[in-house]
Amino acid sequence: MGLKMKDLPTSERPYEKLEIYGAKKLSNSELLAIIIKSGTKEETAVTLAQKILNLSTDNEVKNLNFLQNVTIEELSKIKGIGKVKAIQIVAVCEIARRMSLPLDISNIRVTSSQDVANLLKDELIYEKREVVKVILLNCRNTIQKIVDLSYGGTNFAILEPKDVLYEAIKINAQNVIIVHNHPSRKSIS
Repeated sequence: MGLKMKDLPTSERPYEKLEIYGAKKLSNSELLAIIIKSGTKEETAVTLAQKILNLSTDNEVKNLNFLQNVTIEELSKIKGIGKVKAIQIVAVCEIARRMSLPLDISNIRVTSSQDVANLLKDELIYEKREVVKVILLNCRNTIQKIVDLSYGGTNFAILEPKDVLYEAIKINAQNVIIVHNHPSRKSIS
């Protein structure tokens, strides 16, 4: 039987450590252990969290972005991570993704392609399918609306010009920018 959390010194337990030192002082596995809540008879929640982090294909586990693509099924394959814990982890990842999105797009002015990339990269980079979006702008290039126009496969998306024009005419947009991602390259254009 392995070491239990209650056997650790109080200053080394993830919940207590966060309360005493703050969230920034915790390792990735300790933060994940808090979401997992409990381990098994054989392993602590921190050990289970380390197994989740080992799912990363990157050598550097400092970047948790790989969790955006981990499925409930992949997480559930880890002994001690059942369906509920897997769902909780996926939900937290989705909350984190949504937190990276701008709160209010109505005052964002587009002056370059880099502005568009900065605006949408966090949203599109982990999409597994190609997504086409249209950004509708007023005459001052301030965003009026962003519309998802098409969802395709891993290397294609079908877009009808009439769909782009329909959305632009509907709100009297003066300018239009079409954006899509490249899932295989994890980029947008």
